[in-house]
Amino acid sequence: MQIQDVDLKLLRIFVAIVESGGLSAAESRLNIGRSTISSHLSDLEVRLGLTLCKRGRSGFELTEPGRVTYQASLELLRQCEAFTTTVASSKNNLTGRVTIATVDNLVGDVRSRIASTIASLREKSDSITFEVNVCEAKEVELSVVNGRSMVGIGVSRHHLRGLEYYPLYNEINRLYCGAGHPLFDCEEHKVKSLLKHSEIVMSNYHRDKESRNDGLNYKNSAIAYHDQGIAHLLLSGKFIGYLPEHYALPLVERNQLKAILPEQYFYQIPVMLITNKNGVSTPLAKELIREFKQRDLEN
Repeated sequence: MQIQDVDLKLLRIFVAIVESGGLSAAESRLNIGRSTISSHLSDLEVRLGLTLCKRGRSGFELTEPGRVTYQASLELLRQCEAFTTTVASSKNNLTGRVTIATVDNLVGDVRSRIASTIASLREKSDSITFEVNVCEAKEVELSVVNGRSMVGIGVSRHHLRGLEYYPLYNEINRLYCGAGHPLFDCEEHKVKSLLKHSEIVMSNYHRDKESRNDGLNYKNSAIAYHDQGIAHLLLSGKFIGYLPEHYALPLVERNQLKAILPEQYFYQIPVMLITNKNGVSTPLAKELIREFKQRDLEN
């Protein structure tokens, strides 16, 4: 099979389907309807002569040929991107595509410097295109490992082989409750007693209480995988939980959330610049990384 432009398009759609976990879930990422996605997937299966996945009432599942094709697609698309970027930068100019993967809700923290780094690169060259993808923490790392993103901005409890992690700053997370919770307006001497009976939201960053050793009431009755999900649960007035200080601040100012013993119940997560040790060393990639590190030093 000779690879044509249409095949690259179909492979990109296939990769998006796999990484989204199914056709319906890929709609928002691809910004096209499910029926169109299904049609593209069928076209790819016909061209390859393979059944790539099982889809139906039982859900979405890759076949063995599908798994092989997915891995091969990642490598092919990475090489295509590397070729395009290398050729474009052969004149030693800043040109090509900047791809950044980031965890959610960093836009409220100016220390992330994502926006200012993009602005600085744009001032240096109008021949750069930008793509910013918001992912879960592990997806940020996988995006860099697979070469889909030049850099990632995120957190990691267990570093992946082949990646380099440069700490940018520490994100402070404090313990909050919502208006209506018994802790919100309680007298100071009652706080400790009420804390013992308050159910805490389990989050994706730290799922076990031993990671904080805070002695709080972890019952697994409330689980969220994003800050916004945690906030919804806290605003119900039925749970307590940890949120990044910068994210919670607007809700605190509106008297919807309140920090609980903020000097005692808090922890810090290092937010890191994540790069691929084997990434393409183009002038654009080097400048992107230099910008992030330089702006960190300026702070």
